[in-house]
Amino acid sequence: MPRKKTKALVREVKPDRIYQSVTVQKVINRIMLDGKKQVAEKIVYTAMEKSADKLKVKNPLEVFDKAFGNIKPHMETRSRRVGGANYQIPFEVKGQRQNHLTTMWLVAASRSKKGMPMADRLSIELIDAYNNSGTAVKKKEDTHKMADANRAFAHFARY
Repeated sequence: MPRKKTKALVREVKPDRIYQSVTVQKVINRIMLDGKKQVAEKIVYTAMEKSADKLKVKNPLEVFDKAFGNIKPHMETRSRRVGGANYQIPFEVKGQRQNHLTTMWLVAASRSKKGMPMADRLSIELIDAYNNSGTAVKKKEDTHKMADANRAFAHFARY
């Protein structure tokens, strides 16, 4: 007898103090270590201001939103067992998962750069994402390539 799937509980995240943006707050929460939110806020706000200055854009939120939009994935693959074989089946990424992956990739790409303060690393990654390059955007493109390469198995998808 098949199990009935239930929706995951979605915790409401309040917008951040300066830009009143939920996505900025989620990035702050992802960067935060050991519950030190003020340190995480300082890192994110500094990175946003530095990237806006370097790109000569007045509004740091504009830079952040464009960079975030350039990282967002539209397709991904999920593993599915069909007749004894595992297939990578392409699926469209929607809403909350799209934002979650984007946040994870942005923070992971920033953390992977070594030898400088986290604010500088995040700033560099935001500038790269704004210009449609960098580690996080490459991760998105790799995910899209994987989904594109496995288009032949799309008929196995259950909707």
